[in-house]
Amino acid sequence: MSSHPGAVSPAGAASAEQKRSPRDLKKLAALLRFIAPYKWRFLLAMVALALAASCILAIGQGLKHVIDQGLSAANADTLDGTLFMLLAILVVLGASTFTRYYLITWVGERFIADIRRTVFDHITRLSPAFFETTRTGEVISRITNDTALLDAVVGGAFSWALRNIVLFVGGMVMLLITSTKLTLLVLACIPFVLVPILLLGRRVRKLSKDMTDRVADATVFIDETLHEVRTVQAYVHEQHDRRQFAQRVDAIFGAAVTKARFNAGLIASVIVLAFGAIGLILWVGGHDVIAGRITGGELSAFVFYAVLVANAVAAVSEVYGELMRASGASERLMELLETKPAIEAPANPIALPMSGPNRKVGSIEFSGVNFSYPTRQESTSLKSFSLKAEPGEVIALVGPSGAGKTTVFQLLLRFYDPQSGAVKIDGIDVRDASPQDVRSRIALVSQDPVIFAASVADNVRYGRSDATDAEVRTACDAAFASEFIDTLPQGFNTYLGERGTRLSGGQRQRVSIARAFLANRAILLLDEATSALDAESERAVQMAMEKLMVGRTTLIIAHRLATVKSAGRIVVLDQGEVVAEGTHDSLVKAGGLYSRLAALQFSHA
Repeated sequence: MSSHPGAVSPAGAASAEQKRSPRDLKKLAALLRFIAPYKWRFLLAMVALALAASCILAIGQGLKHVIDQGLSAANADTLDGTLFMLLAILVVLGASTFTRYYLITWVGERFIADIRRTVFDHITRLSPAFFETTRTGEVISRITNDTALLDAVVGGAFSWALRNIVLFVGGMVMLLITSTKLTLLVLACIPFVLVPILLLGRRVRKLSKDMTDRVADATVFIDETLHEVRTVQAYVHEQHDRRQFAQRVDAIFGAAVTKARFNAGLIASVIVLAFGAIGLILWVGGHDVIAGRITGGELSAFVFYAVLVANAVAAVSEVYGELMRASGASERLMELLETKPAIEAPANPIALPMSGPNRKVGSIEFSGVNFSYPTRQESTSLKSFSLKAEPGEVIALVGPSGAGKTTVFQLLLRFYDPQSGAVKIDGIDVRDASPQDVRSRIALVSQDPVIFAASVADNVRYGRSDATDAEVRTACDAAFASEFIDTLPQGFNTYLGERGTRLSGGQRQRVSIARAFLANRAILLLDEATSALDAESERAVQMAMEKLMVGRTTLIIAHRLATVKSAGRIVVLDQGEVVAEGTHDSLVKAGGLYSRLAALQFSHA
């Protein structure tokens, strides 16, 4: 993968993971701004957490009171009163735990939803250049897998960690109050518990990152295979792809098992050491009870608090790895959010002029444009390219593959900016206008019709979202699409499947053309718009397009010269340069590239 700022290679990511430290939690903190709008709910959850922790700590004092004042003193009234008090504490504990869990979960889910929406909104603003260097499947993995990881951490592990940190601090305070001697013994044992956290925790974090990368790799493979399933099946490639996917799944399984082994060792060692320390405390404390230095109730309370502290340390050690994984996920998401769009609106965009009684809009002008694609800088796609189209003019762009025809469309739509020269619409340099304003003036019909997984009406209405059902039908009538739409099971409400799999190639193209009809924009770009149609449908759509092109500036890319013979002007491109210009007849008479192409096509026909 290239060094695009938004792209991270698995090797580079793994290296970064090896170097990850607790300071990298600041990357996770960078996303906490998404919690700010819900800070009051979060603070209320923290209050509930503190109340629940206080109730748990109070239970230890109740246990001490039961043993010293109730059981040892054989006082039934004291015993009953203390137990009823403990019951009331348990009720408060239950209510505060419910409040904490619900609010933290709500904030966590809202936090993740806002991040997903923000990342998706940002991605849709990135120019096509970004997707030339970043795999779509990797982006999908970041939005799904990485946010799911954050969801698990923020909605669960984060709350669990906070709870146990509070219990650890509160437990240590109560330990000091109960017995300073035994507390010092606990503190002496803590470093032994932390050793496996430091040694094994780093390995667990690296394995977690490795598993995330392998899941992302499998996601990319699934995305590519399913999107091109017809090619997969046409070339009988299923068995090979199954083996490749099985290898990726096994790699995920292997990484998960290795991670589980180290994680299990981490948890087990912490538990053994922590409860071993408690056993040592019981031995020392038991001798102090026998010697009369502390009471049985105090030792019981101390053990209760020591168990709380041990559990808290074990829980935090388990959550620590999850927090570090979330840090890695947040880093990947922040890389997406920090990727600057290559194409942005200027600070003060100039509005494109509107049509009026004395003004027609839709003029196009390319002036000395030189352009190379960001990923192919060594190859110039357009060289000193100049072209001017008046409002309502129809111009055809012809030439061999790679001549630069599609690049003209890409620059006009401002998917890219030229390295030199200018592209103007209605006299305004597109770099001085808002990209949305520029694109709102253009209707595009691609060579490969784009059909979304929605109904026929929704696909056509993509050209103008506020169009009425009657306007949708009118557009389909104009594109000669209504004749097959009316035969579909639910007519205009028929679901077309992913990428329009329920339609033939010609039908998909006519729906795409109907979308352009409905958009009703001043500039029309036709990229081999009739290439997927049979002869009868092509003629019908060609007639409809001739009607559509009236009064609109139209640029037509065509390899089949028969479709552009009637164009007002034909511009011949070769290796990014204009080599000829004129009508069909004049270009044939002049000889050259167009004449040779025409001779080949028409003599063959």
